[in-house]
Amino acid sequence: MSTSPAQRPYRPDPGGGCPHAANAALLARTTVTDVVLPGEIRGMMVLGHETLKEFLSRTDVAKSPAHFTALREGRIPEGWPLLAFAVTPGMLTSDGEQHRRLRSLVSKAFTARRVDSLRPRVEAITAELLDGLAEAAGSAGGGAVDLRAHYAMPLPMSVICELFGVDPEFRRRLHELSHLVVSTSISPADAVAAGQELIAVLGTVVARRADRPGDDLTSALIATRAEDGDRLTEQELIGTLVLFVIAGHETTLNLITNAVRALCADRSQLELVRSGAAGWMDVVEETLRWDSPVSYFPFRYPVGDIDVDGTLIPRGTPVLAGYSAAGRDPSAHGPDAGRFDVLRPSRPGAARHLSLGHGAHFCLGAPLARMEAAVALRALFERFPGLEPAVAAAELPRHTSFVGNSVERLPVRLGS
Repeated sequence: MSTSPAQRPYRPDPGGGCPHAANAALLARTTVTDVVLPGEIRGMMVLGHETLKEFLSRTDVAKSPAHFTALREGRIPEGWPLLAFAVTPGMLTSDGEQHRRLRSLVSKAFTARRVDSLRPRVEAITAELLDGLAEAAGSAGGGAVDLRAHYAMPLPMSVICELFGVDPEFRRRLHELSHLVVSTSISPADAVAAGQELIAVLGTVVARRADRPGDDLTSALIATRAEDGDRLTEQELIGTLVLFVIAGHETTLNLITNAVRALCADRSQLELVRSGAAGWMDVVEETLRWDSPVSYFPFRYPVGDIDVDGTLIPRGTPVLAGYSAAGRDPSAHGPDAGRFDVLRPSRPGAARHLSLGHGAHFCLGAPLARMEAAVALRALFERFPGLEPAVAAAELPRHTSFVGNSVERLPVRLGS
């Protein structure tokens, strides 16, 4: 067993960038690699599909920051850009019985029935946004319009805010703050300010719903009790909202954006859907695999020294889950893993992607994200069948984070 792969540590670009070339080079050598995070913090990243799947299921790997050695030793500054992923209270940073308790309480309110009941509203919001997209294109004289800003962003933000009872006045700022929180190129001062403001805004939301309960998830979570009478504390509730605003908004935003880019880059794939050979949910699943909305997700920490596919990961090391790498791992998805293929998900024996997690921390909002994206893509291409990119793919500015994986803007022409 080696202490690390025989190669220089990988340094994820804090400014973002497309991860796939680097992932392919890393996967050609190893399934686990050393990384250097912002601030010269040493960590590890698990890249291979099967290796990551096994790692995410291990019971000797924790999420609690109590196991983060560098944090415990005081080597992580307050403005570290990844700090929110490590210390925000809630399901993301809890283990064992505490995690089961929180997930159970949230699950009582976040039911399949509630998600299903949202479909008509998702469809209505989608129709409104498509009207707005057409108006924006008209204002531009039929020229380019930013699909991400006018469609892919406001849909999941509107849905998540309606789900949690967030007043409209806060929605634009929540998008801006969540974008800052996941940025890995942000300054320490801005990181601290964004985190504090995000918690303050969501604290106001919680206070309003406590005073005036409604038919929303925040009100339900305030009222929900476990069988023993336990309920979420205010800190846990705000932490849960932080998680869902970021995970339920940023990831779905990236998923829709990446799917549109993929379909426009290969119109034959779009024709497979239009002909009925594949469905819109196939597009969603293949996008999740091929261009995961999350590239390298923080953090897990071994509770003792562990062997992961022949590599030693020392106790307390922060480990990133390399979802974008695992999605294109040829050992799991075949020699054509780098090809976008909407028929792939329905093929017998096709490996399931890991982009929504695996094991105890599998994404609780996965059904909502899948439904939103499928509704959004179908409505978009039915309304604008001639939609096409207005800018070459290489010219699109990338998301300023190595956590999220997408582009900052997606100018398109809607066609005739």
